Amino acid sequence: MDTVRSQEIYSNPWITVREDIVRRADGSEAVYAVVDKSHYAVVVPQDGERFQLVEQYRYPLRRRCWEFPGGSVPGGADMDPLEVARQELREETGLRAGRLTYLGQLAPAPATTSHLGHIVLATELTEGEPERELSEQDMEAAWFTRTELEAMISDGTIIDADTIAAYTLLVLHERNRAQ
Repeated sequence: MDTVRSQEIYSNPWITVREDIVRRADGSEAVYAVVDKSHYAVVVPQDGERFQLVEQYRYPLRRRCWEFPGGSVPGGADMDPLEVARQELREETGLRAGRLTYLGQLAPAPATTSHLGHIVLATELTEGEPERELSEQDMEAAWFTRTELEAMISDGTIIDADTIAAYTLLVLHERNRAQ
């Protein structure tokens, strides 16, 4: 598809919303609303059979959510996913990883956003004090066993799509290593 016209509708430090008019191969035109956001990293902190999750209030859902730590950096299109993962892990949980393993990439909403996520496994962990940003001050962190984590996914306690997809990538990674 070729872009015929693009217009920024809204912008703030975290997102830009634009409307694109595109020409399809058959010559017809279509409208796309596109949300541009910085790329991000999701960290799977694993210590044996334990995983650390963070719980925080998610305003759009009006509820607290358990999820793997993660976040983005402004202008993150050229980011190093391992460095962002290291930073987010330290900030949100206080954990430091001796080893980071890249597990894969996600496109959480490819029909509407350019936002790409990078999933990183963090192992060989040492504990420290979190270095949370002001917006993360109500965040809690806790360890869960694999059985507890899977139960939380199954019973709908964990609804964060990135966390569920990250856990799936971890399971596939483990399965591939075992073969």
